[in-house]
Amino acid sequence: MIPEDRSLMSHIIAITGKGGVGKTSLASLLVRRLIARGRKPVLAVDADPNSCLDAALGVKADRSIGGAREEAGEEAKKGLGAGIAKQDFLRMKIAECLVESTDFDYLAMGRPEGPGCYCYANNVLRQAIGEISSAYPYVVIDNEAGLENLSRRLTAKADALLLVTDPTRVGAETVARLAELSREMEIERGKLIIVVNRVRGKDVPPAVAEQLTSVNADSVVALPWDEELAGLSEVGSPISALDAASPLVAAVDSLLRAMGL
Repeated sequence: MIPEDRSLMSHIIAITGKGGVGKTSLASLLVRRLIARGRKPVLAVDADPNSCLDAALGVKADRSIGGAREEAGEEAKKGLGAGIAKQDFLRMKIAECLVESTDFDYLAMGRPEGPGCYCYANNVLRQAIGEISSAYPYVVIDNEAGLENLSRRLTAKADALLLVTDPTRVGAETVARLAELSREMEIERGKLIIVVNRVRGKDVPPAVAEQLTSVNADSVVALPWDEELAGLSEVGSPISALDAASPLVAAVDSLLRAMGL
């Protein structure tokens, strides 16, 4: 359920990086640890067309924003929703996509914009999703690879922009390019944090750390490889099943502290 109190400003955490670096697992862990620290309710937004954040969070989404946009267009052609302003009709469809859970809600963006999309609907989508997000004190956005969703589909603002990489030199080079892209796109952000995921050992490998010095990040946080998490992912179990005493959980809490949360 969308919270009624909209007096607080949302703290938006946006996560991006190349494919396969563990963005979705991190997004789920952040949602769970925000809740555990009393930072709730949280809105979890899956901005990847290949939606899988719902499974990681232990919920199931049958509808998406992309589908709602198409439904609204088709129903309008059939004369359905007559007497309701187009903008309000689309907002209603978007609200129906919200999956409610204890202490967090989930929203899937679905298919990306493409040929045949209509600008009016897209503008309404941005406004409506922005209104939904503003009702939550904390919003975690799991973006698809790259920064396109962050800029053109949901919001151009993030209080914390997390660039996720694996502990490889190639991954670090990709993060450096993403950081530069965020500046070129003039994304309004607070803290820029690099997350080096699946680190084996205590520290980021020296070659990777050296590559990351070219990025003017506020923090670099290492998250350790976790066998338990890998096992949960293999069988499709939600992140909530991860042992709270896991070193990975402690590292995610350190990441939240780096964000000032």
